[in-house]
Amino acid sequence: MLIRTVNILLAWIVFEVFVVGPGTAQPSKVHTAVLWGGNELDAFKAMTAPFEEATGIEVVVESVGRDLPTVLVTRFHAGNPPDVAAMPSPGLMRQFIAAKGLIPLDESIVADYPLAFVDLGKVDGKLYGIFIAADLKSLIWYNRKEFAARGFEIPATWNELIALSDQIVADGGKPWCLGLESGAASGWPGTDWIEDIMLRTAGPDIYDKWVNHDIEWTDDRVYHAWENFGTIARNKDYIFGGTTGALTINFGDSPQAMFTDPPGCYLHRQASFILSFIKKANPALEPGQDFDAFLFPPIDPKHGNPLLGSGDLISAFNDRPEVRQFMKYLTSAQAQEIWIGRLGKLGVNTKINPSVYPDAITAKAASILRLAKCFRFDASDLMPAAVGSGAFWRGVLDYVSGKSLKRVLENIEKIADEAYRN
Repeated sequence: MLIRTVNILLAWIVFEVFVVGPGTAQPSKVHTAVLWGGNELDAFKAMTAPFEEATGIEVVVESVGRDLPTVLVTRFHAGNPPDVAAMPSPGLMRQFIAAKGLIPLDESIVADYPLAFVDLGKVDGKLYGIFIAADLKSLIWYNRKEFAARGFEIPATWNELIALSDQIVADGGKPWCLGLESGAASGWPGTDWIEDIMLRTAGPDIYDKWVNHDIEWTDDRVYHAWENFGTIARNKDYIFGGTTGALTINFGDSPQAMFTDPPGCYLHRQASFILSFIKKANPALEPGQDFDAFLFPPIDPKHGNPLLGSGDLISAFNDRPEVRQFMKYLTSAQAQEIWIGRLGKLGVNTKINPSVYPDAITAKAASILRLAKCFRFDASDLMPAAVGSGAFWRGVLDYVSGKSLKRVLENIEKIADEAYRN
């Protein structure tokens, strides 16, 4: 009891000095809308608890689920938005900024953030969004013990990656696990492939133009990225289960073929969050020893190795002192250590204690993010829904199933032209 009392007293001191400030009045509530449920909702409430104890401000958390974008738009136009809300994507954040719905934040609250993540939360030079965690998508997973036993080396370039794939085929194996099935969201894992390739073949500036539809989907640079994806995804000799397997295997089940005897595949490109799926299916495996991950390699050397990912983004609608206090708290290492410690996500604050990460791979991925010089958010999440989570997803499935790339891209372009004009 004494220890708990001392901890609460220390928390009060920290918040009074660094968050609240001397002489600040303490209003009572911050209403927060999030899309998370289950373990994520529990983790978010655990993260808010120290703030509530230290300030006396109640954080009222409303879990809306996947309907959050619709709920936020409806409540905003009704004049009753929450004080704070999770933003499913920077694209939605930009829509509310354009409608003058969000408040600009003091940039000093992200002083301990990598510049790449500060910039992702800014529009027209002002900070409107803060990331409390991130997922790194530019990762290729592999069975470490099988690599060592067979003398495989980690590829440093795209050409080396293709050469390794050919070597595995020559040895009688299938190099890649690929699962595109995800219910109504089927196809999205392929969009991540194309985005990673686009960053490495066209570069970040052209990637941004593509996201904003400043170049068409039929542009040669977009076409080339899809072709590179097809080099792997449409090659029946490369894919465990062939293209039929790629289209029907669930994305969460896909990496499990790496751990059969003999392995059904040796490589799997997926975000940092796939680690939890691997561990759930293979609890005896030790991350960093039995399996590991390396960065998706460069393709065109002049573009280097940009990072692709997504993140948990928060913005504020209402400008009150307690709202700003809460937003500042969410950027702190203290808050993010609770969030990532419970969920295995990657923290954004550079002062997070690495010991909170549950395994060596997650700690390594977090270190990579901290050093990020160029980070781009998942393109499909930034595009209008009709494109990013509609035509793009379907286009991946059509392309892998054997349809003409020219026709696939012409169809996406037709939908994109209408979506962006509207």
